[in-house]
Amino acid sequence: MDMQTELINLKGVGNVVAERLASAGLVTVGDLLAYYPRRYDDYSHVTAIAQLRPGLVTLKAHFSEIKERRVRRGLHITEAVANDDSGRVRVIWFNQPYRAKNIQAGKPYYISGEFGLQQQRLQIVNPSIELVNDEAVQVGTRIVPTYRETGHLNSTLLRKLILQVQPVMKTLPETLPSWLIEQAGLVSRADAITHIHLPSSSDALQAARERLGFEELFVVMMAAQANRDQAIRTEALAVPFNKEIALDFVTHLPFTLTDAQRKTIWQIYKDIAQTEPMNRLVEGDVGSGKTVIAAMAALMVAEAGLQVAFIAPTELLAQQHADTIAKVFAHSPLKNKIALLTGGVKTSQKKLIKEKLKDNRIQILIGTHALLQESVDWHRLGLVIIDEQHRFGVAQRQKLFSAAGHMPHILCLTATPIPRSLALTVYGELDISIIDQAPSTRAGVDTTIVSPNSTAQMYHAIQQQLTEGRQAYIVCPLINESDVLQVASAEKTYQEISKKQLKGWRVGLLHGRLKADEKDAVMRAFANHELDVLVATTVIEVGVDVANASVMVIQSADRFGLAQLHQLRGRVGRAEHRGHCYLVMSDSQAPSKRMRAIAETANGFALAELDLEIRGPGAIYGTRQHGTLDLRIAKLTDAALIAKARVAVQSFITRGEDLLQYKQIAAEVQRASKLTYLN
Repeated sequence: MDMQTELINLKGVGNVVAERLASAGLVTVGDLLAYYPRRYDDYSHVTAIAQLRPGLVTLKAHFSEIKERRVRRGLHITEAVANDDSGRVRVIWFNQPYRAKNIQAGKPYYISGEFGLQQQRLQIVNPSIELVNDEAVQVGTRIVPTYRETGHLNSTLLRKLILQVQPVMKTLPETLPSWLIEQAGLVSRADAITHIHLPSSSDALQAARERLGFEELFVVMMAAQANRDQAIRTEALAVPFNKEIALDFVTHLPFTLTDAQRKTIWQIYKDIAQTEPMNRLVEGDVGSGKTVIAAMAALMVAEAGLQVAFIAPTELLAQQHADTIAKVFAHSPLKNKIALLTGGVKTSQKKLIKEKLKDNRIQILIGTHALLQESVDWHRLGLVIIDEQHRFGVAQRQKLFSAAGHMPHILCLTATPIPRSLALTVYGELDISIIDQAPSTRAGVDTTIVSPNSTAQMYHAIQQQLTEGRQAYIVCPLINESDVLQVASAEKTYQEISKKQLKGWRVGLLHGRLKADEKDAVMRAFANHELDVLVATTVIEVGVDVANASVMVIQSADRFGLAQLHQLRGRVGRAEHRGHCYLVMSDSQAPSKRMRAIAETANGFALAELDLEIRGPGAIYGTRQHGTLDLRIAKLTDAALIAKARVAVQSFITRGEDLLQYKQIAAEVQRASKLTYLN
């Protein structure tokens, strides 16, 4: 047996089971070993029922009095009594209807869960259970893995298969150089794979996690380094710094640049003065003044006779950037060489813009990713600015290089505060500038937590703001009402407030199912103050800028990540009017640590760190983006392991190691070099 052996050759795997395994991507022994458990239950410390104390407990007991029932709102409850020689205890599961059918009364089980006072009764809630006679449960110290179960696959079957392939684990070849394993204090890959599936102790499991997590981070960081090296091998057009032009531009701004803005633009000017392509990310909190940074970068490039592509994720944001750029360039001769190219532009106008672009009569072109289409013929593209897309893909970069014969400088902007541990991994090949100061022109935001039963005072305050000429957002997590999640929907909220709380005011509705032109029409109406209140889903989260809006209501706020709440809050208080953000909870229970944190701090970076710690990177980026990294073991909150991996990457490069000598790692680095770009 080896890694290529097909699972159908194992005992207990016939054609039907083989098909089920294949549907989960498990065809060979190698596939099975790479299918890591998603969690572990520790049944190694058994307590007698008579000696139970509140907290996490493990019993060895049998079940009796198994019954199930449904209660309000479709909630399903399974109840049973666990018995051992010393006594009995009540056990309850919520919304796990399969429990009643699967439990074998009278058979011994390991039961692990939280014991305590619930609904005025001492009981164990939602415990995990395993039959004592399960062969895999007998291995080691009874730290039992649970795998991701899909279709008819279950952990019991997978554990039995893992036991059969144990001999292969022990012969697994090493993937990293021996000196690096020793330097980082890691166990062998064979030991890591063995103990990730069959841990002999909690220490062995931790060592396995560290080794496999380290390898994942090493691969991602090597991929980032490969991308950086590839960029360095290409040439960009150097843009000389012109002090007089920069000073003249700044003196005409209607505000004073912050120290953080000045530092950032100087970093950019030094970058673009080189023939090595700039690859810089500017991250700054909502309203920190990133657009003016982009404008100053575009200024220097255009004054050098080169062209700039300014790319926004939506047509609405492209229009807003175009308006801002037009204002700050009002005094400059370049004002006549700026254009907006979006789907909403008339065909005849598009044709004229493309003609002017081709002969360099347009030097700053603002739009969506459509700017990089083949039909757009750039004369001499010197700089690409990308707003809120986080990353510029390898394929797109190569396409530009092929078309222009040189690599344009690249400047990415994001209002998502990125914790340092994430930045070191996800953005390893980028230089990062942080704008950590807010302009003095911003009035700021007051944040209040509101119980769903106490919204009358909030709506009275909103009425007051509307009477003074301000506008309000009301954000809901869903478009339609949900039977599963008891959270506010945009459509229901729109209907309700239009007839009751905000009757008489002009209320609009915006959500993701509207067509692009419908969304655009609603947002323009709100921006032009043809609407007083906008009920929306999170489509308004990033970039929408209506200075007159002073109220942000977030319904079922506890359903959102802190980073997302902070982004939404940043839509108000952007000008001279003080902003008011109301976090309406899903229920009347006491606010959580997360909710208290968002109410008490306006520091987006501190909130992002906390969100990463509590909820993971998905809360910051959304699962689509962070999922492409495929980190199954490593945690982006593990700063120590990230630092260790970075040291290893630098040592690997300094020693002149040839990555191709380590075929498995090399293949993973090649794959990851495409995935580290979050397109």
